[in-house]
Amino acid sequence: MSSMKLMGEAARNSSRQLAMASGAVRNDALFNIGENVLQRLDFILDANQKDVAAAKDNELSESSIDRLLLTEDRLKSMVDDIADIISLQDPIGVTFDMKNMSNGLRIGKKRVPLGVIGVIYESRPNVTLDISVLCIKSGNSAILRGGSESLNSNIALGHVIRNGLEDSGISMDAIQLIEDKDRALVSEMLSMSDHIDLMIPRGGSELVNMVNREAKMPAINGGVGVCHTYVDSAASLDMAIDIVYNAKVQRPSVCNALDTLLVNVEIAKDYLPSIADKFASAEVEMRCDSRALSILGTKDKVRIIPASDSDWDTEHLSLVAGVRIVDSIEEAILHIERHGTGHSEAIVTEDYSAANQFVDSVDASAVMVNASTRFNDGGEFGLGAEVAISTNKMHARGPMGLTELTSYKWVVYGDGQIRE
Repeated sequence: MSSMKLMGEAARNSSRQLAMASGAVRNDALFNIGENVLQRLDFILDANQKDVAAAKDNELSESSIDRLLLTEDRLKSMVDDIADIISLQDPIGVTFDMKNMSNGLRIGKKRVPLGVIGVIYESRPNVTLDISVLCIKSGNSAILRGGSESLNSNIALGHVIRNGLEDSGISMDAIQLIEDKDRALVSEMLSMSDHIDLMIPRGGSELVNMVNREAKMPAINGGVGVCHTYVDSAASLDMAIDIVYNAKVQRPSVCNALDTLLVNVEIAKDYLPSIADKFASAEVEMRCDSRALSILGTKDKVRIIPASDSDWDTEHLSLVAGVRIVDSIEEAILHIERHGTGHSEAIVTEDYSAANQFVDSVDASAVMVNASTRFNDGGEFGLGAEVAISTNKMHARGPMGLTELTSYKWVVYGDGQIRE
C-alpha cells in the first residue's frame, strides 16, 4: 500500500473516532491547539520567516508574500477565532425536520460528519490551522497538502495541531499533512475516492480548475473571485467612497477584494474624482474604460491607465481596480453576469427597489447592499472561520463553516410498525 493510501486508511479510522467523540472532547482538543499556538509562537514564526525569505528570493509577488506571511498579531487573531469556534454549537448529533406520520412513525434527520476532508491549497498557512480546527469541531479528519512555498510554516503548525490532538486523547492522524513536495502525490490524492469524501481546493483558478477536473470525489468550486461593486445613481457619495476603498484596499490579496468598480453615468462626474483621490492615498492603479478616462484625464497622484478587455475578467489580488461607467443598473448586472465568478458582489444605493433588483438578479454566493465585499467571510458571518468560500450551488455555497462540513442521515423511530 502506498504512503498516500496509508494516510487515507489512518484518516478514515480517525474519522470514526472523531465522529464518536463527545463535543466536550473535541472542544478540549481545540483549546489545547490554541494554547500550543500561543506557547510556540516563536517556533511557528521562525518557520514562517524561512518561507517568506525564500519567497522573496524567488521574487514572488507582494500579494503572494502577504498571503504567506504570519505575524504574531495574525496568529493571535487565529487563536481568537479558535475560541469563537469552541463557543459555537456542536453540529454533530443535532436532529432536525422531525415530523410525526399518520402511522405513528417519527421521521427526521440527524447531522453527521462528512468523514475525511482533503484540502489542497497554495501559500496560505493560516488555512492549515483554520481547516484543521473546523474539521475537528465538526468530527471530520483531514489530509492537507499545502503549497511548497509554505511548507516550513505548515509543518510547524501541523506539529502544534497534532500535539493538541494527542493531549486530548484523539488520534494524531485525524489531521495529517503531506510534507513531500512531489506533485505526483496530488494526482494520487485526487484519485482516493475510497478514502476522501470531499476535496477542497484553496488557491488560484488553475488549481481550482485542476481539482474540479481530476478529482474522483466531490470537490468544491470556489476561491476565485472577480468581485464587483456597483455605485448606483442613488448612492450616497461618502458611503460609496468608504465602501469601495475598503473593498479594494483593506486586504487586496484576498478573493473577496474588489476587482471592478461599476459606476452609474448619472453620478460618475461627481464620484470618480473623489474615489480617485481616495485611491491615490493607497497607490491604487485605476484601469478605466474610455468614459471614465474622459472624466479623470491625467489626474495628479493617481495612476490611471486605459483598461484592456482582459481586465474585466481578472482577479487582480493587488492594488489594481478596473473602472467602468454603466448607463443603468441593468447594464451593471449584465456586466457582472458576463465577467463575475459568482463570488462576492455589492451595490451601493439609497434606492430600496434598486437594492432589491440587484439582490434578486445577481447570481453570487454573497450579495451585499451598502457593505463591502470583504464581509464575505466565515468569521464575519458568525461561522468562526471557514474552510473555503464555495461558488457551488450544490451542498454548500458561500463561506463553509461547521454545518457545511456535515451531512445528515434519516432516522426513523417506531413502535413496531410494518409496511403493508
